[in-house]
Amino acid sequence: MASAPRPRRLPYLLVGVLLVLGCAAGGVVVATRVGHQEPVLVLARSVTVGQVLSKKDLREESLSDGSGLAFIPVSSRAQVEGRPVAYSLPAGTPLTKKLLGKAHIPSAGQAVAAVGLKAGQFPPGVQPGNRVTVVVTPTAGGDATGSTSSSSQSSAWDASVTDVRSDSTDQTTVISLQMAQEDARQLAAAPTGQISVVMVHGGGQ
Repeated sequence: MASAPRPRRLPYLLVGVLLVLGCAAGGVVVATRVGHQEPVLVLARSVTVGQVLSKKDLREESLSDGSGLAFIPVSSRAQVEGRPVAYSLPAGTPLTKKLLGKAHIPSAGQAVAAVGLKAGQFPPGVQPGNRVTVVVTPTAGGDATGSTSSSSQSSAWDASVTDVRSDSTDQTTVISLQMAQEDARQLAAAPTGQISVVMVHGGGQ
């Protein structure tokens, strides 16, 4: 009697080959993504404007090199230690060259105003060095400073963020803004609930 023909295993071999190729492609993607990370210097704790950085103030963290910001690499740690910071900065801030150097304090004609904001009144990623526009929307029958007026137009001023701090409950974030002295006075008189901070083009560090 003739023996029955042996079943063909070609489909199984083909599936195996495709699985191997798929795994190899996945490995290439993972390797590529890992390759886009670089070790940079990050603040290990909060620092105040003018503070000289020490070894304890710095830690290493791998961040994407496609963010557009010139982060300081770990290899430059020796050049960073012993240098002052130009702003008050929170822990976890990746360092850039613009954050180091001479303290940025108000010059003649400038002032710093602090505003306490809640979620939704400012971009979550706002940080020292950002350029922003501060918008104050008046209530019905009042102007941006709270005084009675027939004007219903909003007020807006350009400013630079010098500090960002959250309270212990994370309900309010205090943002310090450097701006023209007269603008700062008007902003200080505005009701907090009517203030919003908007990031503008070129507002990075």
